[in-house]
Amino acid sequence: MQNPSYAQNAGNLYLSIKKATKEIFVDGIGKEIDWQLAEKSSSFYQYFPNDTSYSITKTEVWLTYDDNNIYVLAKCYRPEPGKYLTTSLRRDFRGTGNDSFTVLLDTFLDNTNAVIFRINPFGVMGEAQISNGGAGRRSFDLSWDNKWQAKTNITDEYWVAEMAIPFKTLRFKEGSTKWNINFYRLDSKYNERSTWARIPRNFQIFSLAFMGELNWDQPLKKPGTNITLIPYLSGAVSKNHEDMEPEEATSGIGGDVKISISPSLNLDLTINPDFSQVEVDRQRTNLSRFEISFPERRQFFQENSDLFADYGSERIRPFFTRRIGIAKDTASQSIQIPIRYGMRLSGKLNRNWRVGLLNMQTARESGAELTGIETIEGSHKLPSQNYTVAVFQRRIFSRSNIGAFFVNRQAANYNKSDTTLSTTKYNRVFGIDYNLASANNKWNGKIFYHHSFSPDSANDDFAHGAKLEYNSRRFSIKWDHQIVTDSYNAEVGFVPRKGFKRIRPEFTYRFYPSSGIFNSHGPEFNTNIIWTNQDGRTDQEDELSYFFRMQNQSFLKISAKRKYTYLFNDFDPTRGDNLELSAGTEYTYYSFNLFYRGNARNDFYFNMRGNAGEYFNGNRYNIGGDLNYRAMPWGLFTLNFNYNRINLPKPYSEADIFLVGPRIDLTFTKSLFLTTLVQYNSLIDNVNLNTRFQWRFKPVSDIFLVYTENYQTGTYDVKNRAIVLKVTYWLNL
Repeated sequence: MQNPSYAQNAGNLYLSIKKATKEIFVDGIGKEIDWQLAEKSSSFYQYFPNDTSYSITKTEVWLTYDDNNIYVLAKCYRPEPGKYLTTSLRRDFRGTGNDSFTVLLDTFLDNTNAVIFRINPFGVMGEAQISNGGAGRRSFDLSWDNKWQAKTNITDEYWVAEMAIPFKTLRFKEGSTKWNINFYRLDSKYNERSTWARIPRNFQIFSLAFMGELNWDQPLKKPGTNITLIPYLSGAVSKNHEDMEPEEATSGIGGDVKISISPSLNLDLTINPDFSQVEVDRQRTNLSRFEISFPERRQFFQENSDLFADYGSERIRPFFTRRIGIAKDTASQSIQIPIRYGMRLSGKLNRNWRVGLLNMQTARESGAELTGIETIEGSHKLPSQNYTVAVFQRRIFSRSNIGAFFVNRQAANYNKSDTTLSTTKYNRVFGIDYNLASANNKWNGKIFYHHSFSPDSANDDFAHGAKLEYNSRRFSIKWDHQIVTDSYNAEVGFVPRKGFKRIRPEFTYRFYPSSGIFNSHGPEFNTNIIWTNQDGRTDQEDELSYFFRMQNQSFLKISAKRKYTYLFNDFDPTRGDNLELSAGTEYTYYSFNLFYRGNARNDFYFNMRGNAGEYFNGNRYNIGGDLNYRAMPWGLFTLNFNYNRINLPKPYSEADIFLVGPRIDLTFTKSLFLTTLVQYNSLIDNVNLNTRFQWRFKPVSDIFLVYTENYQTGTYDVKNRAIVLKVTYWLNL
């Protein structure tokens, strides 16, 4: 095979790809003549533990293509023998405790959006979408699924990965001659991460600001007809023991259709979608005065999710997909509200323009009088709703963009006399966001303005925010401010707090010692100040911390906090039915905090966080985290735990709050999985058991058997039980 063929030009790498002359067989061997003729990409750079030298472990990559697929062949050398690591045999493996090889493809050369395909030595595959230039962990979305092929082969000196990625799986402009591309590799034995295009280690390894260029020998043609059908059949049996209701059997049929309007624009349709196989939420202890959010896990809402869901900031989201078709029952467990149909048009018009249109229609809940669902707290009724979201983004400068959106919720057959979760006939939000990302990735930021409209709207129904971050090798500086008015109302969004103004500056400095223990360490400081027009300052948190990032990839952070809270409503810090602290009182309290993330390359590792100190007018002691044992490659056993001890002076109460969640994840083969999760939550007096069996009988086609039940804590009396059988099938036309 030829010598490395890339050339350095203005910081860019170039790699040519030629069309194959013969058929490529994906077998993990790569013996075809076209691999001998293909150009080779090698000389990877270290990303971790250092980023100033070539990698210790050698990696070689070749690419070719035909009318249907782009093919990738990688040889991942290991100088000394040793076992390879994986967290499990389940698709979309995650975490640092893996050996793997990854391809990143930015098909529109915008350094902002990309897809990745990765594989480990055991042949376990995974894919993901990258948004916002790969700035931050939230920009890495593993929930995206698609159909492609890969095989691996392990020898004494290296392991080989061979991939076939269909053009139908990708979004690109017809006639393209260039894509952005990068590769990265994780090697657990040598504790090394390496990349083809060099990436400074103060940025994410999947940062899209640093990419090589892939040059095609011919303009790319439009792939053939690209229509995918994903039908499902389901059946369920459930029983509500609390209300002594009879056993109920239900069945369902529906599915999704994916239609490629163009190589870069996709139409998704869903009819009577069913999400019963979606993994249950990991419960959290919420001692705050405000709502917390859980991630979206439903497949239909995932592709191009950043286009719809990333407007605003983390706690000022004008659109939050979990508001559609999900509510909470009296055990605070998520329950489904039927979605009758939906559509999503999303993708790119060209390199500069992205567009999206989403429309979903929910049904009146069957089995309850009028539009209601009686199991929801307060016996609220849920009328049929239509949700529409329209968005666009325009790329400006090198990697920045400006976007606008419109969100509309419209109640069908609205009756003002109904007691509904939605108190108005409609709710609408319009907004504009500008996202900043400099070419060298050192400057990132956002500024937004959103305005809501309801039948009782005021003139000041708006939310505004801005943040700016400068990230150099040694230090980073962040500024963040937000304004949300009292009357701002984003009913389909996630805005747990209204009527406030906030500023949050932050500073971090990093040392890089020549040490066998520490990879980097340094101080951090941030302050978070919130005030209102009526009450003045209501909250402030000042945190001074010091972090240690170890060479073995573990992480330790210790911090001291000073918090100030003004209660504008009565509040019980124990979150029980106890005597409340009075509105109008204020508290200043101090605490010591610790966070530790273990070395996930070990078979046994743990993560821990703790808190000790003052809490309102008393004290709070908290310890939480998870213990993990890996029986490689077939099993991962995890014990999640969280304990809070709250001591308040008389006549206020004390509380011991427990959340314990053992989880067993068994991956018998690459297509047969069993997951069991038990969650004991003393705060909501509930024990939840969820067991999910999955058989992937064909690529992206599954049979699920899911069993769930809830118990009362203390007596362990059964509240409810359900078992669901679901079959899904992925059919390409």
